[in-house]
Amino acid sequence: MLKVNNLVVKRGPRVTLDDINLSLQAGETLAVVGESGAGKSTLIATILGLLKPASGEITWNGQPVREARPALVMQEPRAAFNPVLSLRQSVMEPIVAQGTVLGIGCLERLCAGLELPSEMLDRHPNQVSIGQAQRAGILRALIAAAPLVLFDEPLSALDAVTQKHTAQLISDLQSEEGFAALIVTHDIGYAVAHADQIMVLKDGRVEETTDAQTFALNPVSPYCRALRDAAISLGALEAVT
Repeated sequence: MLKVNNLVVKRGPRVTLDDINLSLQAGETLAVVGESGAGKSTLIATILGLLKPASGEITWNGQPVREARPALVMQEPRAAFNPVLSLRQSVMEPIVAQGTVLGIGCLERLCAGLELPSEMLDRHPNQVSIGQAQRAGILRALIAAAPLVLFDEPLSALDAVTQKHTAQLISDLQSEEGFAALIVTHDIGYAVAHADQIMVLKDGRVEETTDAQTFALNPVSPYCRALRDAAISLGALEAVT
């Protein structure tokens, strides 16, 4: 289980995350939503150990979260790869870095789940579509069987059809692999459709945390209701009665 307790993050004198608390079980999905600058990407960076918190703690099953070696799926899929390496070489980097042995059939099983032909991995990042690069990025995140996978706006660089398909692939693979998923997204419709819990950040603080159905029906906070209503008016979320 991922637990974040009383987390405070500062950049200089400015507090960017203030008293953040959350828990996330294996196999569950937490969507973190909010406007730009709310602190969503700062939260991911802190969980990954890229930013040092001013106070608070982040653990996985009671141990420092770094012991879980959380994986990251980036917003811009091609940025995740070294352009001089083939996708296969980049995908295998976590296995090489950890000195582990890839299970028999693991690569083929994950490629099949992502609908990514294994021969495509012999191409370079600039030789595949953005959607294919994103699926390769997800493959890289899952190849070392990380129990915690962080997704930073995983659909934002994709077209509408590819967004829907990729979202379902992530959900299906999570059901099979059992990893915990923390997804940062602006897409309220995606969060409601695929998350177990939704946490709304506003100005670095938790505005509300609730299950996805409650968020769609009747969020408590006026700010969260405004976010929900804006998503409905833009067609990103269907009104629920």
